[in-house]
Amino acid sequence: MIATIILVFIIGYITIVFEHPLKLDKTVPALAMGALMWAILSVGFHSGMLSVVDGHDHVFSLAGVLDEGSIEANEEGFTGVLLHHLGKISEILIFLIGAMTIVELIDLHRGFDIIKEWIGTKNRKKLLWIVGIIGFILSAIIDNLTTTIVLISILRKLIQDRNERLWYVALIITAANAGGAWSPIGDVTTTMLWIGKKVSSIQLIEYIVLPAIVCFVVPFFLASFNKVFKGDIESNKLDIDERAVKLLSSRTMLYLGLGMIIFVPIFKTITHLPPYMGMMLSLGVVWAVSEYIHPEENFNEDIKHKYSPHKALSRIEISSILFFLGILLAIAAFESAVIGDVSILRSGANALSAAIPNTNVIIILLGFLSAIIDNVPLVAAAMGMYNNPLDDHLWHFIAFTAGTGGSMLIIGSAAGVAAMGMEKIDFIWYFKKISWLTAAGYLAGCAVFLMLA
Repeated sequence: MIATIILVFIIGYITIVFEHPLKLDKTVPALAMGALMWAILSVGFHSGMLSVVDGHDHVFSLAGVLDEGSIEANEEGFTGVLLHHLGKISEILIFLIGAMTIVELIDLHRGFDIIKEWIGTKNRKKLLWIVGIIGFILSAIIDNLTTTIVLISILRKLIQDRNERLWYVALIITAANAGGAWSPIGDVTTTMLWIGKKVSSIQLIEYIVLPAIVCFVVPFFLASFNKVFKGDIESNKLDIDERAVKLLSSRTMLYLGLGMIIFVPIFKTITHLPPYMGMMLSLGVVWAVSEYIHPEENFNEDIKHKYSPHKALSRIEISSILFFLGILLAIAAFESAVIGDVSILRSGANALSAAIPNTNVIIILLGFLSAIIDNVPLVAAAMGMYNNPLDDHLWHFIAFTAGTGGSMLIIGSAAGVAAMGMEKIDFIWYFKKISWLTAAGYLAGCAVFLMLA
């Protein structure tokens, strides 16, 4: 039955990878895959053919168990394993829902329009570095996906020539992914490692910020010599209508929202509570302020619904939340199913270590793999494969490689997929023009990390 579980995962993941040709939302196979893998695991367990292991290496099995008390204890053990994984997954999903809602509230009040004021140059090279630095910093506070969408929207107002704009958009993907890698709230994978008590916020920043800067700077420096970034842009003028849409509440909601997201790691450090508790507090504060703030001069109850938190909640990508649920449940099934005396993932880690003794090489390859396969399941699998202590060198390196490696292909990260959809970026164009730049930055960042480790 282990083979059946693996087969379901392979079929499900192939379906996810080819979601565009199949015209099927990746959430569908992810949910079906997660549910089916646990269904097979449950049937195998209750028939005595499979065993499960919990986080403390306690193995539960009904094979050869005849005593009613022992049967009941092992069944409760199976239920406990499932609830344990569901609880860990829920911590991540609740955190993401809170962060997404705050970001949507900022967007409803046009808070991100304030960022346009920070860009005041006609020089192409200066504009490249300005949007890159904004992307690098902003993605560490919100997330790389939202940052990419915000900056693409701004660039559409600044650069009318699409072919010219594509270069900026493609490099923003690199900056956003590099920026998200050094922050516990900047990328789903770093959030997973943080919530899973693999890394602490201070140590993550300390060990990864410099490699992340190198990963961002190298491709931008190399690209700045390209002729597309020579001279001034033809149009760098925001029309009057665009300036008029800024609301009275824009600046307040931008700074409050970003400030409350930054507050989450501080809250965790002070209280020692899980990060999602801090995010719920931050959401409560931002929500309360949004209820009483006046976005327009003639603000009244008739237009209040336009800026309502309920509208913000309706704009959250619930499909992404459910996708993560399905993927993480599938990886949890691998982490729970036993081969011999260890889980499938731990067994895989042992086999991988035997084939490639150098762990650093494995992790660097993981970064290249994340350009092809979504980094969420890769990091989830790594968390199940290794049991290294908090803030171990391995976890920081995984955070960096998984977070930045996806930039090497346009389909390798959520930011890249979003940019591909918004600007219709061709896969081959990105591969020819951008991939070598991001690969150079990635390898340079890896080299810096290993030198500092």
